[in-house]
Order: sequence, then C-alpha cells, then structure tokens
Amino acid sequence: MKILLANPRGFCAGVNMAIESLERSLDFFGSPVYVYHEIVHNKYVVERFKRRGAVFVETLSEVPPGSALLYSAHGVSPQVREEATARKLRAIDATCPLVTKVHLEAVRYANEGYTIVLIGHEGHDEVIGTMGEAPEKMVLVETAQDVEALQIDNPQKVAYLTQTTLSVDDANVVIAALRKKFPAIANPPKDDICYATQNRQEAVREMATRADLVLVLGSQNSSNSLRLAEIAGSLGPKAHLIDGVSEMKADWFDGVDTVMITAGASAPEDVVQEVIESIQQTYDATIEEEWIREENVHFPLPKSLRELLPITIRS
Repeated sequence: MKILLANPRGFCAGVNMAIESLERSLDFFGSPVYVYHEIVHNKYVVERFKRRGAVFVETLSEVPPGSALLYSAHGVSPQVREEATARKLRAIDATCPLVTKVHLEAVRYANEGYTIVLIGHEGHDEVIGTMGEAPEKMVLVETAQDVEALQIDNPQKVAYLTQTTLSVDDANVVIAALRKKFPAIANPPKDDICYATQNRQEAVREMATRADLVLVLGSQNSSNSLRLAEIAGSLGPKAHLIDGVSEMKADWFDGVDTVMITAGASAPEDVVQEVIESIQQTYDATIEEEWIREENVHFPLPKSLRELLPITIRS
C-alpha cells in the first residue's frame, strides 16, 4: 500500500496565530483564560487547551468581570466587543486577519448604502461575526436556489462577500447566480476565500483521482475540512473526514492500493502523523509526499497581546 501525502495541509497562518495567542495568554495571565467559542474548530486542539486551563464559553455572561478573554480565529461581532468592554474584560483579539478583511469590507459596503449578500453557512461562527457588522444591511445565502428567492429593493446597489472557508467551486456557482440576477453586483477587489482553503482544495483536486481512499484529518464542525472530504468524494475515491486514528475502520482499506492523506486548516500535524504511523504498521505502507503549493504566510500576534509581553519574547 502507498500513502500519498498532500502538501500543503494542516494549520494555516490564522490558526497558528490563534493557537500561539492562546498559549501566550495562558503563560501571561495564568489559568483560566476564557475563549469565546472554540479557538479553532478541532476537537484535539480544544481538548489540549482545556487541560491547560482554557475555558471555552458561548456567552460572555459566563466570563467573570475583569477576566482575560480571547476571541477565536473566526471573529466576533461588534456587539460582542461592546459587551466585553462593558464587563471590563481583558480582551485579546485572535481573529484571523483574512476574516477581519471580510468584516471591514462589510462595514465599507454598508456605509456606502449597499445591500450585502453574504455567501456562507448559517450558524457558523465566522458567519455570525460577519453578519453582526451590518445586520440591517446583510442577507445570507448558501445555494443558487437561495439567490433565486432573494428580493432586494435596489438591485443596482448590491454587493457580495463570502465566508473564508467555503468550497471554491460551490462559491463560484452561487456567485454566478448572483451575477445573473444582479448584473451590477459589486465585489471586493480580492477573493475572500482564504489562500489556505484554496491551496488545500487544489491539492485534493490534483491528487485524489490517483487514490482509492482519501482520509481528511479534521473535525466535523470544521467547514474547510468538510469541504475537502466532499471534494475528494466527488472525484471518485471513497473519502472520510476523521479526527484521528480511533475513527479509522479496517474495512475502509479493503482492496485499497493507494490512500491519500490531507488535513484541514485546523488539524494538528501530530494527529496526521499518528494516522500515517498506524497505516504503515498495519499495511507496511510506503509514503510519497507531494507539494502542490508552497506556503510562507505568517501573521503576527495580536497587538493587544504583543503590548503585554516582554520585548524579548514578542514576535
């Protein structure tokens, strides 16, 4: 058996920044440090931080006044920021800069009088935060069928934005429907879907057809990981989204000569290596690693955190 190992895979720059922000916050403040929603959508990452003393909350009422609070990589609405200020919380903003870009675009379009169509998944943390930037000016769509049902007062003053972790192909279908219905629709000068999401999807598209089985490391609530498994499955091989070794099933490997392995942008590399080692030990598999894109993106720690840290350990 051969393992076809995809690159790039796993942590993106935004996830690295968010995880390091929480690590540094725990070092500086001690435990507990409260986190609004999961720091990233990955079971292993969340459980590891719980053991270190991070407390993940869904409402700020769960956070004692004056406590340290970290915003997750998915971003938060202005209403959450205002509530944190009112409760005198020591907020550290670990929002991915690519999500912040979408928030700023939403504010700009709203201020210019546009109705904003956000393409995304209802209930996703990132979507909730983005829609909070201009709730009276924004509508959410997920499919081309949703676009057909849209009723907008001024079709000459419409703009669209996208959730950063969508399938590029799925988003393009919805965008095409929007352009057909609203020919004058405006869009941001640069694609909102993040570089890491696009790169991991491209690797799956290029490599999955050479595999009998595709394993995507990531959690079920990770949008970008789900998209990788969906894309792989659409190309022919059997595809499974798993958190780790414990979820693998022996019958998946019946008749399999090549298994491709990749990981969503919030999946830790050590979990990927555990899966590789298990397959090697069980099936005497060899590894062929393939690079589709090089990634050299780095995001600095949030300014609010850098200002707290000693100069010698800032980055």
